[in-house]
This record gives sequence, C-alpha cells and structure tokens, in this order.
Amino acid sequence: MVKYQFQNDPLTDREVFDQIYTEYHKVVYANIFKFIKDSTIAEDLLQDVFFALWENKAKLDPKQAVSAWLFVVSYNKSISYLRKKLKEGIRFVDSYESFHTVAEEIFPDKTLIEQELDMLEDAINALSPQKQKVFRLCRFEGKSQKETAQLLGLSTESVKDYLKQSKHFIKEYIISRNPSGELVSISVLLILISL
Repeated sequence: MVKYQFQNDPLTDREVFDQIYTEYHKVVYANIFKFIKDSTIAEDLLQDVFFALWENKAKLDPKQAVSAWLFVVSYNKSISYLRKKLKEGIRFVDSYESFHTVAEEIFPDKTLIEQELDMLEDAINALSPQKQKVFRLCRFEGKSQKETAQLLGLSTESVKDYLKQSKHFIKEYIISRNPSGELVSISVLLILISL
C-alpha cells in the first residue's frame, strides 16, 4: 500500500492530491454508486469526497492509509444523502402506505443499511464513554489522534491505545452477533472500523 503525505506546500500537495485522485477515484465512485444507484449523484458525491480530502489534508494522519479515510467519508456522504432523500420523500406522501413505495425507490437497501448502522452503533455504544468519544472523533469526525488528544485532555498514546482497543472490541462484537454472515455487507462495517 502506497502512503501519501501532504507537505503543506501548495505545489507538492497538488501533486499528492492528483496521485491520490488518480489511484482511488474509481474505487471511491464504485463505493458511492453501490449505495446511490444514480451516476449523476454519485459523481457529485465523489467530488464532495475529494473536496473534503483537500480541505482536510492538513489534518490527515500520515500513518493512516488515505484509502481508509476516503472509504469512510464516501460511505458517510452516501448514507447522509440517502437519509436526506428519505426524509424528503416522507414529506411528499399522503399516507403511510405510499411511504413504503417512496422509501423503496429512494433507499432500496434500507433494511440492510439500517441493520448495519444499528449494529455498528450498538457496538460503539457498548464501549466505555471515553473510548466512544475517541472513536467518534477519529473515525466519524475526521480528527487526528493529536487533535483528539488535545480535545479530550489525553496523551496521543492513550488515544492510539483507545482506538486499537475499540477497533478490536467492535470487530469482535460484530462477528459475535453475525456468526452466519446474515448481513451481506457486514464487510462494510468491518472495513469501516479496521481503519
């Protein structure tokens, strides 16, 4: 796996960004399209992901794989988009019955995705309060380990240790509740927390 590191130099950073885009844009697009099923929207979200990469380049941990960061951001943006569309769909239906039709069109894999998100949320909620904070800041808010340590008044080593323990716990939690592989996309969750 190639490691990319931004240098806080506009010319070098542009070259690094271009390399990352060239290497990952197709797989990131595929990840988005898997959920969105609309090429135009998927293209827009792809641009949002890479815009976010550029905006957050100074915050990225050079020890972390950029592919993992891209996966989490693309996953989160896809789910946020689908949730927004689902809420918009709810506003335009006259009865509960027609809601099902609208929801299925907007969010065809709604049950599976909700199960995945619920399982991940349950696993995170089972962590100690401090580990939850560390995990959410680093994995969902894109904070670096150093930023998280400063926000929570911890050492960077403590944050790193909490993340390691949390990832192990969440993996075990998910595997123990899905021994038969009933959730088709359980790999999505495992990838999400094995960053």
